[in-house]
Amino acid sequence: MFYGEPEGTGYEILDKRFEQLKTGHGRVERLWTGARWTEGPAWFPAGRYLLFSDIPNNRMMRFDETDGSVSTFRQPSNNSNGNTRDFQGRLVSCEHLARRVTRTEHDGSITVLASHLDGKRFNSPNDVVVKSDGSIWFTDPSYGILADYEGGRAESEIGRCNVYRIDGQSGDITLVADDFEKPNGLAFSPDESLLYIADTGASHLVNGPKHIRRFKVDGARLRGGEVFATCTAGLFDGFRLDSDGRIWTSAADGVHCYEPDGTLIGKVLIPELVANVSWGGAKLNRLFICGTTSLYSVYLSVNGTR
Repeated sequence: MFYGEPEGTGYEILDKRFEQLKTGHGRVERLWTGARWTEGPAWFPAGRYLLFSDIPNNRMMRFDETDGSVSTFRQPSNNSNGNTRDFQGRLVSCEHLARRVTRTEHDGSITVLASHLDGKRFNSPNDVVVKSDGSIWFTDPSYGILADYEGGRAESEIGRCNVYRIDGQSGDITLVADDFEKPNGLAFSPDESLLYIADTGASHLVNGPKHIRRFKVDGARLRGGEVFATCTAGLFDGFRLDSDGRIWTSAADGVHCYEPDGTLIGKVLIPELVANVSWGGAKLNRLFICGTTSLYSVYLSVNGTR
């Protein structure tokens, strides 16, 4: 069902560079509503559908671009959060309740990719990206074990909130960053030379981090980690890059667009707290937006990366 253009949507132009990214008559559309907390959108071009999580309702939803319908894809979903598609077209998911990263095979079976490190369970894997070499990178904050709302209350066995890499050949899991309060969304630059990672530590720590950091990718390691941008409205959560290297990131008032030099040039305004975004559509020029209770989209004059 198409819910039309809701009040409180539109654009906020902060820099003339943002003007060229809009379409002349493109408007934000509310595609569906009825969730408690939408997250983890992932586009599957072969079927022209988008999968996304509704974490507290313990389900994964499916938006079909061919007819605009939304249906339940998986329930229960182990309070799934972040999702992505690997280079073989398989679904890779972070599961809060089961505290693991899984892959859904083409036959529908589920393979566990990561659940423990050195015999200790992960906290609650949050967001995940796949690199072209087959490696899988994921964040592991404690949001899913802090209460029973988005997972299951539990003590952290690892004792920290870190970022990890799963080797695409061996499946070995390695720690790649351990200096975060609450590592959250992450995404590669178009050429995969950079990895951006959000820290939402301000959610539970007074004057905590609410920024995105930028790392240089050196094979299986990360170098650097300087602050790329600090959120001006709430917290950054999930984000994606377009083909020119701009970051389109969630925030409290919508989606913020940053140039590669770190300049905030504009916003897509959404009347709900935004958690994550994903590029989709036949030409990857449709930005899908997970608001708190609703799924939105907008066509833009720029193309996304996978």
